[in-house]
Amino acid sequence: MSKPSSRDERAARIRELLETEGDAVAANTRGFNRGRYESTADLDDYESLKAEARSIKEDAIERLPDLIDDLRERVEARGGTVYVADDAADANAYVREVVDGENVVKSKSMTTEELDLNDALEADGARVTETDLGEWVIQLADEEPSHIVAPGIHKSREAIADLFAERFDLAEDDRPETAEELTRFAREKLLTEIETADVGVTGANFLTADSGSLALVTSEGNARKTAVVPDTHVAVAGVEKVIPSVEDLAPFVELIGRSGTGQDITSYVSLFTPPTPSPPVRFGGPDEPIADPGTAGGVGAGEPHPERDFHLVLVDNGRLAMREDDDLRETLYCIRCSACSNSCGNFQSVGGHAFGGETYSGGIATGWEAGVEGLDTAAEFNDLCTGCSRCVPACPVGIDIPWINTVVRDRINRGDHGVGDERRDGDPGDGVAGEFDFLVDGLTPDEEPAGLDPAKRLFGNFETLARLGSATAPLSNRAADLGPVRAAMDRWLGVARERDLPKFERETLVDWFRDRGGPRVSESMARREAVVYPDVYTNHVAVDRGKAAVRTLEALGVRVTVPESAAVGSGRAPLSQGMVETARRKAERCRDALLPEIEAGRDVVVIEPSDLAAFEREYERLLPEADAERLADGSYEALEYVYGLLEHGADAGGLTAAETGRDGDGGETGEPVAYHAHCQQRTLELEAHTVAVLERLGYEVTTSETECCGMAGSFGYKSEYYELSMDVGEPLVEQFGDAERVLASGTSCCEQLDALLGDSIEHPIEAIAPEP
Repeated sequence: MSKPSSRDERAARIRELLETEGDAVAANTRGFNRGRYESTADLDDYESLKAEARSIKEDAIERLPDLIDDLRERVEARGGTVYVADDAADANAYVREVVDGENVVKSKSMTTEELDLNDALEADGARVTETDLGEWVIQLADEEPSHIVAPGIHKSREAIADLFAERFDLAEDDRPETAEELTRFAREKLLTEIETADVGVTGANFLTADSGSLALVTSEGNARKTAVVPDTHVAVAGVEKVIPSVEDLAPFVELIGRSGTGQDITSYVSLFTPPTPSPPVRFGGPDEPIADPGTAGGVGAGEPHPERDFHLVLVDNGRLAMREDDDLRETLYCIRCSACSNSCGNFQSVGGHAFGGETYSGGIATGWEAGVEGLDTAAEFNDLCTGCSRCVPACPVGIDIPWINTVVRDRINRGDHGVGDERRDGDPGDGVAGEFDFLVDGLTPDEEPAGLDPAKRLFGNFETLARLGSATAPLSNRAADLGPVRAAMDRWLGVARERDLPKFERETLVDWFRDRGGPRVSESMARREAVVYPDVYTNHVAVDRGKAAVRTLEALGVRVTVPESAAVGSGRAPLSQGMVETARRKAERCRDALLPEIEAGRDVVVIEPSDLAAFEREYERLLPEADAERLADGSYEALEYVYGLLEHGADAGGLTAAETGRDGDGGETGEPVAYHAHCQQRTLELEAHTVAVLERLGYEVTTSETECCGMAGSFGYKSEYYELSMDVGEPLVEQFGDAERVLASGTSCCEQLDALLGDSIEHPIEAIAPEP
């Protein structure tokens, strides 16, 4: 199926997938994600294992050419063959020559999907049968995989039953219906294919350079049969699968199942050093042994069996170039566990048929597709990564997947590949959008290329828009709500008309603080001194939460300032649009404003978690390391700061506590609140501070079980993604729909929950602040 290009086409494709595949994808990915949390919680040394795994991959990629040489030496010493293929055509040509049109059984392998190996072999007349159950289902349905680990995740049990009945012409009474019946049916069919196969083709999860061993991690065991039943085994793997030693497998075996499907360990971990010593399996009568007696044991048992033929095809296909690319290099650390997919709100709703490219899907797919296929393919789905960062702690090797997506987005912006450039794509605005570029030309930062999509200009430079909005409020708010204006914004800028737009305040937080006379706590009485960072949204739109932060900190004895010099954007908005150089310029300006405050002994208190995340995560890539560290060390999320003050003796008596009630036994009960932490806040592990403060003030807190609300900054405002955004937030409705009071930490979270629940949502700082 060709990929949609215009906004309307993309929206229609997403709507179709939400209706046809969304329920199955959501149920399965959310189940995997819950399993990951439960399984990794049992590990005392989870973070240490992740660090060890990351270190092994860093070392392996650094020494990759030498490790490939070592691997080749070990395999060839046993009589096997190693072939390093430059690209897909080169790899396919080699395997075709080995297979020579004979029957092939094949285990699950993303690398062979990348090569389109099945098509190449079938062109020679070979019969190719996938032996992984999910892959076999997809092969029968003539569809593309929708998930790295579970390729048929989008199919329900009922749909698979219908597929089997149709493809095998089954009578009604013979139809397998239950999961057990379907599995048994598939096992019988696949065993027949395996028994008669001439060649077995597998992938490899890991290859060890010190021994020439190959590790296969599976849930069904058919990969092992594929490798050992036929006399010829072809293993196809990307060059990045090579690790130094067998001992290095240990952390990966612990992590891969837990990270992917939530299993403590996968059902089968098969380790071969091919060509294997056992003879090819010959199926015959019930009394005939499947192996030649004596050849699999005793003296010489480790020697390759003389009837075995083994070929290892290591695939470059862009990987060695990725190794030299400072931003894409981390992609090669990926162990294809799918944790980034399962933890992603957008993927949970729409799956890999939208959130994926030619082969790979989910958050890490952008890196893979950009590296092996090119920017055009990555551009087709790159926008579906919102940068929420929930994949970062989920990744067992700590890949900064949002940064890879940001960098690729930047490259797309600067190239001639972007699906976001509607004028090249025949969008409804085609032919007229250029006439209206003057509306957003003033928002085009000098650092970005000419011709950048107007929507990216608008969302990427919200700071300029907010200044204009406040300066002209309330007129700006009334004008923005006019029907013709909303229609024009939808048509030419891609702003969903279903969304309520932010209401700009004429009096900014900085204005309010200055006009009230500045700090209310004297220097001599101050417990600490702090700057409340007037981020763009707090300063121009959510001014009340900024005032609440000031009152809260002053009630705890902090001398607060809100300097006009600090009212500069963090760069989060342009970063979300892939405008890296604009973000860097804003980061430098923000550093210049805030570091002098820190050096003067004042703490920086940040209300918007996404801005704090920029300070703590992205600034290390945008600023000199020392500057980024000082700013991160001196900055605190607002409730994290309150928690610290209370822990160090501040009196909470001046804060607003929960209203208490009585239970049926006359005991005192706290006020129930539902709380959704911002996704970036959770990644920074700062959710617990807010919960602790609320509970200390008498609230009974129910926390959100949802990774991301679906709004994700500007994502939910975009016309083509509005329905997806609302679908991602639907679990919050299910969990919080009956709650009387809902709190949320992020700007976009509050807006999304407003829209989903039809109620006004508070920031936690507003809940605990003293009355004005």
